[in-house]
Amino acid sequence: MTSTNTLPGRAVGRVDTPRARGGNPQTDKSAAVVPFDFEHGDPIIGMAEDWYSSTGFDWHPHRGFETITYVVEGQLEHRDNRGGHGVLEVGDAQYMTAGRGIIHSERAFRHDAGGSVRTLQVWINLPAADKMVEPAYQDLRGGQMPTRTAEGVVVRVFSGVSGGVRGPASNHAEITMIDARVEPNHSVRQEIPSGQRGFAYVLGGSGRFGADGVPVAAGQVVRLEAVEGDTALDVTAEGSEPLWFVLFTGTPLREPVVHYGPFVMSTEQQIYEAVADYNAGVFGPIPTA
Repeated sequence: MTSTNTLPGRAVGRVDTPRARGGNPQTDKSAAVVPFDFEHGDPIIGMAEDWYSSTGFDWHPHRGFETITYVVEGQLEHRDNRGGHGVLEVGDAQYMTAGRGIIHSERAFRHDAGGSVRTLQVWINLPAADKMVEPAYQDLRGGQMPTRTAEGVVVRVFSGVSGGVRGPASNHAEITMIDARVEPNHSVRQEIPSGQRGFAYVLGGSGRFGADGVPVAAGQVVRLEAVEGDTALDVTAEGSEPLWFVLFTGTPLREPVVHYGPFVMSTEQQIYEAVADYNAGVFGPIPTA
């Protein structure tokens, strides 16, 4: 990729304000990024913002995709039936490859003592050739991520590249994930590799995004215009508070997608097989502890 400073600016396609869509007695949820909008998001399936203070999400299966879970508030405890276990703090992320099948749970750590948690969870489609890979799990601690710094700017790089700093995440689809904090009246320029598409979600403060300087505030999603060629997203913080946003972009797979609940596959037959395999115990047992 050419030097970030010489790249053409990336435009904003649109700005969305998510609406809560409800959940269950343990959770509240919003579809922060509309799911299965592959014209704008491929390979990103969607992103949910979840708040929960009780049991959270009990044991449930996945097959055929990866998840990125980012903790905004509280502590998140993950367990799965492949031996994965971890407690994530604010600013930490978890990458989970469901692959051929995994059963896991997500809940507020120490929920019995009133603990609560707020998370962002992004679903990433796996290439057809990797749908049935072995499941995998990674905890990525925000405080240990490679960091890009400039005056008034701190960018933690989880996956992909920012200003020449590369993140450590291991994933099957090409994904960029950064956590950026920008002080008021300061700016950051984030390179977007050719063809990648995706979004930024503003968690705090306000600012202007893109070549056209679109104003965006906390709680809003910036959907990037889908273009070819290397570009860069320009972001400037405004107001009296720091701007805090996370950015997710990915290289489109342009492959058929069929989904049913927690299964994301390439054909209807593969969906039938996923349901049958789960019911037959092929995903493995649900842990009792």
